Amino acid sequence: MSTERRLSRRIPHLAAATAALLLLAACGSSSDDPAPAANGAKDAASGVKAADPSAIPTQDVVSAVAADPALQAELPAAVRTAGKLTLGTTRAPGTVGLPHGGEQNGTPIGLDVDLRNAVAKVLGIEWDVQYGTFPTVIPGVQNGRYDVGQDNFGVTADREKVVDFTTYLNDGQAFLGAESTPVDKVSRLTDLCGLTIATAPGSTFQQILTDGAGKCAALGKKPYKVQYFSDNATVLLGLQNGKVDVSFGPTLGVKYEAAHLPNTKYLGEISQTAVGFVTARNSPLAKALSDAVNKLIADGDYARIFAKWNLPGSGLAKSEVNPTPSF
Repeated sequence: MSTERRLSRRIPHLAAATAALLLLAACGSSSDDPAPAANGAKDAASGVKAADPSAIPTQDVVSAVAADPALQAELPAAVRTAGKLTLGTTRAPGTVGLPHGGEQNGTPIGLDVDLRNAVAKVLGIEWDVQYGTFPTVIPGVQNGRYDVGQDNFGVTADREKVVDFTTYLNDGQAFLGAESTPVDKVSRLTDLCGLTIATAPGSTFQQILTDGAGKCAALGKKPYKVQYFSDNATVLLGLQNGKVDVSFGPTLGVKYEAAHLPNTKYLGEISQTAVGFVTARNSPLAKALSDAVNKLIADGDYARIFAKWNLPGSGLAKSEVNPTPSF
């Protein structure tokens, strides 16, 4: 989504489209894949109908998930007695955060929501969901405010120094640009030289941009600038009003935006990383969560959840605790 020049004019209709995306609960799409299955087609692995690209999917893929007493026994006795775990995350109003998370009629929806609720069913517990901000969830796990954190956290070496990870999907780092952008693909950070990039603070995206900050100057090019926004709707509006040239975010979300916002396009992914639940270092919860995810994979419930959100290629073959970070 980089350009060879800064976008100097507004992207036509993107403001209205952004507002429409925020209200998509009434008429939006669930598919962020550039080539969604035809309406009514079945996913070969799961037998579940693929998501209709003209509506947010409503299939119930969680209530039939069975509890596993052996996995429940892996939880600490206090957790089994209480029957719940505190989960820290961020609120995602509307549907701008899909496919990972959003709200419809006040009810949380999305891939991440279905996955965590299915894990809770396997472990025989409920989530006490509490909301923070992206930069505060991991510290909240460290200080004991939350038992588990979930907010599309990518596994990194720095994060694994302070918390444990239980992986539950793969995502990546990708770019969104205007349809009028003269560049159709971004494959390296130096494609972004001279541009203003919007991304989330405290994220893997910030780390990637910070680590690569000197690459443009090394080539004799003007460095890129980075602006940080904690709200994705603000990022999209910044793209619309010319305050930023490029938005940098999770691949699944960027593809979703490109599919639903007129006059935008998906420009590519530069890296991938595993995403996981976050728990305190050496907490027994990490293994219990991993075993629960693997139970969902083995039983086919995991595939059904991904088929609902039409996300081929994003699932894991196996959940791991503290895998080797990609960066």
